[in-house]
Amino acid sequence: MYRQVLVLAVFAAFLCGFPASCARNLNYRPIIGILAQENLEDDPRAQGSSYIAASYVKHLESAGARVVPIRINRTKEEYEKLFNAINGLLLPGGNVDIEKSQFTRAAKVFYELAIKANDASDYFPIWGTCQGFQQLTVLTSNKNLLTLTDTKAVALPLTFSPGAQKSTLFKKFPKDVLQSLAEENITSNFHSWSLSMQNYSSNAKLKRFYRVLTTNTDGKKEFISTMEAYRYPFYAVQWHPEKSPFEWIEKDGMVHTLSAIKAAFYTAHFFVSEGWSSKKWKIQYEE
Repeated sequence: MYRQVLVLAVFAAFLCGFPASCARNLNYRPIIGILAQENLEDDPRAQGSSYIAASYVKHLESAGARVVPIRINRTKEEYEKLFNAINGLLLPGGNVDIEKSQFTRAAKVFYELAIKANDASDYFPIWGTCQGFQQLTVLTSNKNLLTLTDTKAVALPLTFSPGAQKSTLFKKFPKDVLQSLAEENITSNFHSWSLSMQNYSSNAKLKRFYRVLTTNTDGKKEFISTMEAYRYPFYAVQWHPEKSPFEWIEKDGMVHTLSAIKAAFYTAHFFVSEGWSSKKWKIQYEE
C-alpha cells in the first residue's frame, strides 16, 4: 500500500511540472487587455476618439476571460502599470496606420514589455487579429512588408502547413474542427493587405521569429493566414474568428454556420487558456 501511494505521489509531482497539468499552478481568473484604436474621421458611426469593437470582448468573455480596455494616448508609465496587472493582450482588427498611429505606439510598448517578461519566465501571451496580425509583423521586422491582396470580404478554408496541426495553437483543437477549417469556407477575411509568403521568406527577422501555420491565396498571391512565434506565446490570424458568433453585418465573407461557431470558440478558448499560465495577482482581492 505504501509503495502504491509513493508511486502516485511521484506521478502527481511529475504532472505538476507542466503548467497545464496541475490546477494549483494555473490562474483561472485571467484578465486580458484589448487595445483600443483611433476612430476614423470619416466614419459616421464613430463616437469619441477611440473604440474597441464589442465582438472582441464577447469573444474572450465567452471562453472565461475578464476584459479590460487599453486606451490610446496614455504614458508609457501607465502602460507599464497596466501590463503588470493583466494576463495577456489582444490586438484587434481595424483600419489605422500600423506605423504611425497611437495604436501602434501602445502596441510597441506592450510588445517590448512582453518580450522582456517572457525572457524572465513571466508568461505573457499576445494575440493579433487581422490588423493585429499585421501590427505584429511590423513590430518584429521593423518594416512594413504587407502587400495588396483581393481579400476584402471573403470566407476561405485554411491551407495547413506541414505539422501545423500539432502546433501550440492547433494541437488541442478537435479533429472535426481542424477538418472544417481545412475544407470549409469558414474563416472570414476583411483585409486589403497581407503578408505574402514571398515577403515573409525574404525577411530573416520574421522567419526566425514566426512559424507559418496556415496560408491562403487570393488566386494570385499566397499569404500567411495564421502564425505563431517559435520562442514566445505570440499568435496571429489574418482572419476574424470573433465575427462568426458575434457580428451580424450583411456582407460577403460573414459565416454563421455551426462549424464557424465551433472554430471561433476553440480559438477563444485557446488564447484564454494561455492566460491561465500568467500570474499577476497573488491575492484575489487585489484584482
